[in-house]
Amino acid sequence: MEKIITFRNASIESLMKIVNIKKLINYSKFNEWFSFNYKISKEEENFIKKHIELNELYLPFYNEQKLSIRFIGPILNKINFNFDNILDWYGSEISCKLNGFLLKGKPDFIVAGGISFPEKPYFFMQEYKKSITPKENPEYSLLAEMLCAIVLNKTNKIIASFVIGQYWKFVILEKLENGNYEYFVSYSFDSLKIKDLEQIYKNLQAVKFLYCK
Repeated sequence: MEKIITFRNASIESLMKIVNIKKLINYSKFNEWFSFNYKISKEEENFIKKHIELNELYLPFYNEQKLSIRFIGPILNKINFNFDNILDWYGSEISCKLNGFLLKGKPDFIVAGGISFPEKPYFFMQEYKKSITPKENPEYSLLAEMLCAIVLNKTNKIIASFVIGQYWKFVILEKLENGNYEYFVSYSFDSLKIKDLEQIYKNLQAVKFLYCK
């Protein structure tokens, strides 16, 4: 009987039953991504400053839905991931079979090709409220989605991000030639600090111009 692992309930232990996967620290992996030369306009600069002013007092108390709609949503809309044959997707289900397991679920956010459903994922984001719990860890939910994307795309690399309250981290997952996996997590960006939110904004713009191909 096929074993099912949902993204939301994925743990590192359950994922290691499917594949050999290891977390490594190597911030240089993000050099190309984070050094993308995007010039923030004056209008975008004002948007970022105002967005922080509107949210910084209450963001620590936002639940997941309000964090998504009130804070993250306007940033994603400003980036505008609707271009060429690529769209933004919210809560759309994807699934794959991998080594006798079925991985499935509805990622919070996907940048992908497709018309009525996401066909080729380029980027994922998971949004959570306050902190990691034993039952819900956005890092592992994200990893499950990224593993699924590598299978669907028949590629060896996928990028993503997860958000815990005001803190954002970016993730790179790579499939090695021997079939094992390695993943890398960036340092945190505090989205209530102007310089950090500007860098988050640039990183998301880089997703459009560097990786959606």
